[in-house]
Amino acid sequence: MGSRNKGGGRGEHRPRGKLPPFRRSQEAMARQLQALLLLLPLLASPGYAQVLGFLDSVSQAFLGGQAFGPGESTPENLLGTSQVAVGDSPPQPLATTGEGYDGKWELLSENSGVSAMHMVVMHTNKVILFDATNFGPSNISLANGECIPDASKKNKTMDCYAHAVEFDTDTGNIKPLKVWTNPWCASGALSADGVLVQTGGWSDGGKAVRYLESCPTCDWKEYTTALSGQRWYATQQILPDGSFIVIGGRRMFNYEFVPKEGQSNTLRNTYYLPLLRETTDEVEDNLYPFVHLSTDGNLFVMAHNRSILLDYKNNKVVREFPVIDGARNYPASAMSVLLPLKLYRRRKDGTLPAEVLVCGGSPPMAAKLAGGGTFNPALRTCGRLNIVTPGAQWRKEFMPIARVMGDMLNLPNGDVLMVNGASKGAAGWGFARNPTLNPVLYTPTNPRATRFRILNPSTIPRMYHSTAGLLLDGTILVAGSNTNAGYFFSGKTLYPTELRVEKFYPPYLDPELAGGRPTIPANGVPQKLTYDASFTAEFGLGNAELSSTKLIITMYAPPFTTHGYSMNQRLLILKINQVEPAGAGSYKATVMAPATAVLAPPGYYMLFVVHQTLPSKGVWVHIQ
Repeated sequence: MGSRNKGGGRGEHRPRGKLPPFRRSQEAMARQLQALLLLLPLLASPGYAQVLGFLDSVSQAFLGGQAFGPGESTPENLLGTSQVAVGDSPPQPLATTGEGYDGKWELLSENSGVSAMHMVVMHTNKVILFDATNFGPSNISLANGECIPDASKKNKTMDCYAHAVEFDTDTGNIKPLKVWTNPWCASGALSADGVLVQTGGWSDGGKAVRYLESCPTCDWKEYTTALSGQRWYATQQILPDGSFIVIGGRRMFNYEFVPKEGQSNTLRNTYYLPLLRETTDEVEDNLYPFVHLSTDGNLFVMAHNRSILLDYKNNKVVREFPVIDGARNYPASAMSVLLPLKLYRRRKDGTLPAEVLVCGGSPPMAAKLAGGGTFNPALRTCGRLNIVTPGAQWRKEFMPIARVMGDMLNLPNGDVLMVNGASKGAAGWGFARNPTLNPVLYTPTNPRATRFRILNPSTIPRMYHSTAGLLLDGTILVAGSNTNAGYFFSGKTLYPTELRVEKFYPPYLDPELAGGRPTIPANGVPQKLTYDASFTAEFGLGNAELSSTKLIITMYAPPFTTHGYSMNQRLLILKINQVEPAGAGSYKATVMAPATAVLAPPGYYMLFVVHQTLPSKGVWVHIQ
């Protein structure tokens, strides 16, 4: 597997050598602040939560939780003056820019029980939402009056609140789940058999691997020492063989593979990744690296403003890409997706194109300035890069709305949705202003001038710790937002903790187009697919006439979403060999399943029939 842990640290994987003087002073001050928290005599007083929030925010800033880094500082990238006064005015929605239906919002639930820092849609159509365990009481108790030891407290006091729930999108019901170790700012992915495998977090949860199946009696199963390093703000990616790689984290300049259930890694199981060391600085600026599995089997890895193609099996950098403008990873918190893979479009040399899209983020110094009360404009730039092409360059585009901390999702019809976030500041407690209430639709196949479209706004600010996920009916579940170090609902809080859950209906769900929307009958698609084998998909088109050039069939891998990044997200456009009538308004398509697990890692996918950009309701299929 290549060289191991060269220069990657020792002990707890901290970098070799001493920290710079500035960093040592930061660490010392942060420890003093944390010690002060333990000495506060009025823990039960009404003002304690505000004091805790302030001290934790300062501690985070000194520990590097709100990072900043170098980058271009041209007017084009800064998009405004270098410093902006604090703006606490109510958010203002923008006018839509499309023609016709611009989407709509629906309030699905008033209470998700927990703030949705993390979200994943399961193949049972239940959604797992979970938060950290050290932010105090949530808004839902554990089942049957149960309490468990609070690992965040040295005296092991009992915690009777749930910090994770299973959310039913049909009824709005929530089932409390029991998390034993702290998954604050963790990572995750779905396994080949549909189990949520979730890694890392903070403190006692930093080395943990957690497993969760979706069933009426299922709950978390945890292995607290499975990982070799403390994986806080790391990224997890499923690999073609169904295993997982975990990359980075705070002061983790390496990667490791998730061990088999019940086993534990050691330092021998870590692999040094110089990119992570080279892109950090005194306050860290390369957290939650963007990772995408390329069509050539390598991994695209982006940290701060640099990116590489990594041969993870041999710990070798295949290619280094040009530097992109601005700062892009947490806490600059841009958005990134792998654009839809067209499985029918191979080049003469046999390669399949793969493009990465990165949008938004913050200019240099934004997070540090936000810690002092100055909120710089977020970036408005996007970059597109073909990661399998030697010598490829970033192609710059401009969003109509600057955005940081947004979420970016592939849609079933090949479009991309940008939602949530703010237009000033950076990620962190109280580090952003001006919520971006309007989603933006991006159509990657349109001419450059017509790719972006502003959609109808929500009325709910979704700031730090917001999440979003695609549901089987084509709607978008939107939840979370908590810029505070606890659950604060007071009107005096600028952005209170948000427990409401919404659904967003993209433009393809225009009610006036419902008559021509494709439908998949029961048993119209086989539940199990085989690699590189054909299958039959039956579908109806209602009152629409078939246009074979405007018909696609797509498969979508549901991601693990946190901190503005949807890990493992993947949309495949399948090759259609033939379409033939199967009765009035009905058709049968002969479709090729993905050829290899490099193109489609094993697991559950949502399958959609899309005609004239209108997707059907999805059905779950499994490939392995």
